[in-house]
Amino acid sequence: MNYSFILICLLAVSAQANAQLFVPASQLFSRADSLRGQLTPLRTCYDINYYHLDVKVDPDARYISGSNLFRFTAVEDFSRLQFDLFDNLRIDRVVYHGRELPFQREYNAVFIDFPAQVAKGQLDSFAVYYSGNPIQAKRAPWDGGFDFKKDSNGKHWIATACQGLGASVWWPNKDHQSDEVDSMLISISVPQGLTNVSNGRFRGRQDLGDGYTRFNWFVSNPINNYNVAANIGDYVHFADTFHGEQGVLDLDYWVLRENEVKAKPHFDANVKPMLRAFEYWFGPYPFYEDGYKLVETAHLGMEHQSAVAYGNKYQNGYLGRDGSGTGWGNKWDFIIIHESGHEWFGNNITSKDLADMWIHESFTNYSESLYIDYHYGKRASQEYVHGNRRGIQNLSPIIGAYHVNNEGSGDMYNKGGVLHNMVRILINDDEKWRQILRGLNKQFYHRTVDYADIVDYISKQSGKDLSSVYAQYVRHATIPTLEFFFNPDGKAFCRWIADEPDFNMPVRIRIKGDEYRFIQPTRRLTPIDIAGLAPGNLQVDTFNFYIGILINE
Repeated sequence: MNYSFILICLLAVSAQANAQLFVPASQLFSRADSLRGQLTPLRTCYDINYYHLDVKVDPDARYISGSNLFRFTAVEDFSRLQFDLFDNLRIDRVVYHGRELPFQREYNAVFIDFPAQVAKGQLDSFAVYYSGNPIQAKRAPWDGGFDFKKDSNGKHWIATACQGLGASVWWPNKDHQSDEVDSMLISISVPQGLTNVSNGRFRGRQDLGDGYTRFNWFVSNPINNYNVAANIGDYVHFADTFHGEQGVLDLDYWVLRENEVKAKPHFDANVKPMLRAFEYWFGPYPFYEDGYKLVETAHLGMEHQSAVAYGNKYQNGYLGRDGSGTGWGNKWDFIIIHESGHEWFGNNITSKDLADMWIHESFTNYSESLYIDYHYGKRASQEYVHGNRRGIQNLSPIIGAYHVNNEGSGDMYNKGGVLHNMVRILINDDEKWRQILRGLNKQFYHRTVDYADIVDYISKQSGKDLSSVYAQYVRHATIPTLEFFFNPDGKAFCRWIADEPDFNMPVRIRIKGDEYRFIQPTRRLTPIDIAGLAPGNLQVDTFNFYIGILINE
């Protein structure tokens, strides 16, 4: 048997990593994780309709103070509910119909008791007043909180970024991805001479008479809490329009005063080509009512809905580098393309639980290759996907643990993009694949989803049961291995070695020099009906299929 020593080592490492997954959840996660991550009756009893977040930011003291109005519909009869705010921030009072409500805190969860039962179907509201020094992000956007910086002229330059950690790191809300507020007014007050840019449409500014100016922004589409952003700086504004599938889309750009000259040609070279490509592949930009914005930040970037944070320093690639090593990634600005791709996957379609963040990142990683496909062709896009494999580790699954605010491994990016490219090959009909991607954004328009929603939809629309394929690549750390056997009489057989019990992914093979053809291996030995196939002339499409190969003679 000609077993590859390297492959055996990889399988051994992956098996060890998989073994670590069977540690009981109670030993991995805390009460605080459950309070934030689980949908208990104290959270499902009310549905958020509208927020008005009104916050004053003192940059010198790195201090915030303000309020958030919760307007909700009662889903059930209740007299007690939970909202969330990190415990380093002080709750000054909770006001309901003009009176203060008692509250209790446990870690970052807050519980309030109403004076009388709130009836199912009732529209109601309460306001939370709070203050304090928010957590300062040490390495935004990878760790959450406020990013307090100054620009080259010494002026304050501040942004929020809180995906994963949670929006309650800086403002009180029902901090669970499953409940997106329907609309929202964001009012951020900053010292005069600075500007705040948030999500949605600008609704004007107000001089507060105390050296502060309030900037009001209204979001008319559903938005997830972690997307709500404050961006504060000495900004200048310029605008453009894009004629897209739903008419005229307003494009607004907010950049540091010192960067206006170089920002204009750079954004022009990247934004409209991105919108043309993504509307072709995914359907209309999902937030025409709120417009599209790029806002310059000191951190690298984030997919803040309708106000994408941009910090790639006006260069192509990822800070000038191409992670795929193919050269294709240096032909466009990674942050503009990737973070804007999240407007479709992450913002339009949002996972109900952080465990399914792979949905956001896998499709958005794949969107990079589809941008290349649209502008440079299919072969170029597949070279880019193949090149991204070098960043995959296969040490743990790309799906996280549910109900504890836990995301899967970082492989959700590159491995996820590789998975979607394989699904495209399996469907073997590029127009059908395009319609599936567009259909996802139409079927789940402004909705929250889970693993089953995505996998079931793609399987149904493709006419292929892809459940075992997604299960193997999403739920397990290891990649499957295709094992071949050749008998002395020339007969060939194959089977899958995989973690998923019913794994049965088709794969393309050929005799060297011939055309590729699909075979249908299972976990059991399957004969291969290709005359003349031998170990020396067997070729498997490992360019598109991310699998291991074993050949036994």
